[in-house]
Amino acid sequence: MKVLVIGSGGREHALLWKLSQSPSVTELYAVPGNEGMADIASLVPVKSNEDILDFARLMQIDLTVAGPETVLTEGLADQFEAEGLAFFGPPKAAARIEGSKSFAKSLMKKYGIPTAAYEVFTDEDKAVEYLKTQSFPIVIKADGLAAGKGVIIAKDLEEATHTVKDMLEGNSFGDAGRSVVIEEFMTGEEASVLCFCDGTTVVPMVSSQDHKRIGDGDTGPNTGGMGAYAPAPVMTRELIEEANVRILRPMAAAMKKEGYPFKGCLYAGLMITDEGPKVVEFNCRFGDPETEAVLPLLDGDLAQIMLDCVNGKLTHEEVTWKDGYAVDVVLASGGYPASHTSGEIISGIEDAKKEDCIVFHAGTAKKNGEFVVNGGRVLNVVAIAPTLEEAKEKAYKGVSRIHWMGMQYRHDIADKGIKHLKDHQ
Repeated sequence: MKVLVIGSGGREHALLWKLSQSPSVTELYAVPGNEGMADIASLVPVKSNEDILDFARLMQIDLTVAGPETVLTEGLADQFEAEGLAFFGPPKAAARIEGSKSFAKSLMKKYGIPTAAYEVFTDEDKAVEYLKTQSFPIVIKADGLAAGKGVIIAKDLEEATHTVKDMLEGNSFGDAGRSVVIEEFMTGEEASVLCFCDGTTVVPMVSSQDHKRIGDGDTGPNTGGMGAYAPAPVMTRELIEEANVRILRPMAAAMKKEGYPFKGCLYAGLMITDEGPKVVEFNCRFGDPETEAVLPLLDGDLAQIMLDCVNGKLTHEEVTWKDGYAVDVVLASGGYPASHTSGEIISGIEDAKKEDCIVFHAGTAKKNGEFVVNGGRVLNVVAIAPTLEEAKEKAYKGVSRIHWMGMQYRHDIADKGIKHLKDHQ
């Protein structure tokens, strides 16, 4: 089987790495990929959706996998389907589950899927009047795609008013913020559940927990994600079943009923509240950095699972998991997330691998035969072990082997999970 993965980050490297272990896969391609993937995939330097489609047609690609959400919200899956080419990822109509927060919220409201109370506004005055009736803190979201950063938690009316004004005037997130969703602030612990979906059947993957803020102890500005671990102990067997029954299966059924069945990876960001799990957000693709922690634990054949999703033949039995835990630590460049440096020489990647770690490349390039920094999030160092504590220790041992000028990372990835396990012994 010839498989093509679209994207160039750590998530896509993890997808390629796992697909390379599928017995049926004979050739792997990455569009555009990065140099860190070159040992397992052929890099194809095309960027436009039309060029991707032309390449898949020319090379007779058997399965194409979408990494980033943008190609999905732009309708690339629809173009592939029209050509009779297998594509893992939802069509444009279903990708609105991520592309428009107001669309996702209205669908949840219609089908009784638990989520935070909310209202949607395009008018600044009406939004401010509404804010005056609310309690704080409050959550304000740009309706459209904002690269995972379009969410502000406002602590008081003044901050909320400024945030709404900034978004609606297009200053914060451009057109993505021309409509805003104002939500109640939910308290609890967050967890992510990624699911394989074939339009009807939903099979959850092991749960995970992302770490969004740049600093230890969840301090500093939000990022695209500074690390993750899986499974997340906060998602007990009972909570996973509750999420399955009240959220995941109902959402897939709702989308099918509305006429746009979801085929691909459905991502549910959940808040574990006193009233049970509630939806923070849905995404239409694999999460990053959760994918880098989840896929190393998959025991099944990823290529076959994806193909069965495309063909409506997914079964629970083919999705199996290894025992143990995975911890993924993101190494970021200096200045991230506000900006990032580039060009610094990276040392120690091979030494980290000798510590029994997997290293996924997110923002690297090659210069004079050496890897250099070429992005905000640069590398993911991942370790698997029988216990969460061991997995964390192993991952950070790998991290200690890698160096470049300005490198930054969090030191507390998985600490919440370790504490949870100790508290419930």
